[in-house]
Formats: sequence, structure tokens, C-alpha cells
Amino acid sequence: MFRTALSAIHESEEGHVAPAVGSILAGVGAIVLAIGAANDNGTTAIIGGIVLALGIIGSAVLHHRQVDYELFRRTDKL
Repeated sequence: MFRTALSAIHESEEGHVAPAVGSILAGVGAIVLAIGAANDNGTTAIIGGIVLALGIIGSAVLHHRQVDYELFRRTDKL
């Protein structure tokens, strides 16, 4: 039983989709920022920087909400 639970913890893919959304958003923001910087277009660079920042913050928040809250909920029950 312990071995099955340990295997499930290490192989489970639950909770990875939500943080991935923030990572993808950050990647898009980095690309737009690079395009704006390469073309000397301040507006595009600013938009890219804002999207990049939102993606980084969003990824951290979504990870915390999706993974950490569940962990804390289970440990609080103990």
C-alpha cells in the first residue's frame, strides 16, 4: 500500500495544467518583448513586458493555489 501511494505521488500529473497556462503566457510575453525590442517599437516591448510579468506572477499564483493549497488541506486534516 505504501509503495502504491508513493508511486502515485511521483507519477501523478494532476495540478500541472493550471501553472502551465501561466508559463505559456510568460513565453508569449517574452517573444513579444523580444520582437518589440528588435524592431525598436516601444509599445510592443512594453506590452510584451507586461504580459511576461503577468505570466510569471500568474504561474506562481496558480501553482500555489493548485498544488500548495491541496497539500496544506491534507496536512491540516492530520
